[in-house]
Amino acid sequence: MCAKATMEEFEALLNESLAIDTPDEGSVVKGRVIAIEAGQAIIDVGYKMEGRVDLKEFANPGEAPSIAVGDEVEVYLDRVENARGEASISREKARREEAWDRLEKAYAAEERVEGAIFGRVKGGFTVDLGGAVAFLPGSQVDVRPVRDAGPLMGLKQPFQILKMDRRRGNIVVSRRAILEESRAEQRAEVIANLTEGQTVEGVVKNITEYGAFVDLGGVDGLLHVTDMAWRRVNHPSEILSIGETVKVQVVKINKDTHRISLGMKQLQADPWDTVANKFPIGSVHSGRVTNITDYGAFVELEAGVEGLVHVSEMSWTKKNVHPGKIVSTSQEVDVMVLEIDEAKRRVSLGLKQTMRNPWEVFAETHPVGTVIEGEVKNITEFGLFVGLEGDIDGMVHLSDISWDTRGEDAIQDFRKGDMVKAVVQEVDVEKERISLSIKALENEAMAEAVEGVKRGSVITVAVTAIEDGGIEVEYNGMKSFIRRSDLARDRQDQRPERFQVGDNVDVRVTNIDTKTRRLGLSIKAREIAEEREAVEQFGSSDSGASLGDILGAALKNKN
Repeated sequence: MCAKATMEEFEALLNESLAIDTPDEGSVVKGRVIAIEAGQAIIDVGYKMEGRVDLKEFANPGEAPSIAVGDEVEVYLDRVENARGEASISREKARREEAWDRLEKAYAAEERVEGAIFGRVKGGFTVDLGGAVAFLPGSQVDVRPVRDAGPLMGLKQPFQILKMDRRRGNIVVSRRAILEESRAEQRAEVIANLTEGQTVEGVVKNITEYGAFVDLGGVDGLLHVTDMAWRRVNHPSEILSIGETVKVQVVKINKDTHRISLGMKQLQADPWDTVANKFPIGSVHSGRVTNITDYGAFVELEAGVEGLVHVSEMSWTKKNVHPGKIVSTSQEVDVMVLEIDEAKRRVSLGLKQTMRNPWEVFAETHPVGTVIEGEVKNITEFGLFVGLEGDIDGMVHLSDISWDTRGEDAIQDFRKGDMVKAVVQEVDVEKERISLSIKALENEAMAEAVEGVKRGSVITVAVTAIEDGGIEVEYNGMKSFIRRSDLARDRQDQRPERFQVGDNVDVRVTNIDTKTRRLGLSIKAREIAEEREAVEQFGSSDSGASLGDILGAALKNKN
């Protein structure tokens, strides 16, 4: 009877045991730590099953594991029984499943999640989100590029989930979105307390080529390079340095974009208020060349006041050269104020006006008729250009090169660099032109040769050539030609062959032509004049004396 009862109890217990379902593999179950040994925690998950979990799975990134005997934990059941007859469990997978459930809810609700950066991978970092590992792209770490992420490692902070895919196990988060949102709130608060024209203090955070960003206490404002000082600033680093505290004025606030424009020069006196009094038109001042362009050079008259010397006002003589070949940056120059436009804040300056017009100087020092000497600078189809004093040129036209040779032929005898003499014919200061003449030098030579000689004078010439039509003679270096009809009073003596080269002959000057450089000479005229003079002295038409007697008496008296 007793044995029968025992069998019935055992059958009942067996049926009860079989009625209890064994947990499914791949699910999260609760267990209790019953021992810790060899770096592992032994956990009883019930159902007469025990499993082992490495202690590191109970630790958060960068922290020591916190687990003790008797603690209740949730673990993930991989397999009911492994090769050693133990349950295969994992705390890390349990945390991951738990985390995914929590993260999916946060992602759906667009809520922030807490995590810690614990590793670096290609293109970014890994973040532990309480059991699930997410990817943090490098561009999403901060609002500005981060050079050293060391201080951020292991630090618990909020993140925004950008994308997640549970099937693939991918989660992408952003720290930048949190910062931007926080900055936007802070910016809105700061901007609400700012007004245009207000003077505030800030710290220089960054410097670029076009300006500097100043932190006004949670919001950045741009201090443009043109608003740093009234004078020209080539680079903001000339005035500011990162970390420096500066006093600035709020120039403009864009409520829509939350952009703030700042200025430093607005806190200083505007030098343009006194420009008209300090720099009257026509006055000459010393300034420093600050910038050179293709169209001119900018000269600083004082801090904040610059004027432009246009290329056309830089030199009297250098017309088609780059301004950089006339002046250089930082050079001190004297300039004249030509025009002031206060509305446009422009000053027109002149460099050449501080020097005398070289054409005026030349006209004063070289009046018409002056003989000059200069170097042939250029040869053109219409004449020669000769370099003169004051770095200017004069032109010898083709028609003013030679008396005896066509200009087109005469110009072939000249080369660049030749030194030539010429006579100043005309100086036109307004048109900046100087006309020269080489052939006029021959007129000068003629004037010297015939000095004291007048029309009707008797001079002695030397025969230099005998021709059929007459003879060529020379007087003081000037050559003239006596025609056959002027060789004698009597026709039978008008024979060129009766003269020889080298003979000295007395002739009468019948004409002096300075334009053609010719002397009109005649032996016949001399003989007729002598005959007339003899008649007047030694006889008359009614004296009865013969012409032979009169000439004989005149010759005797002359001797």
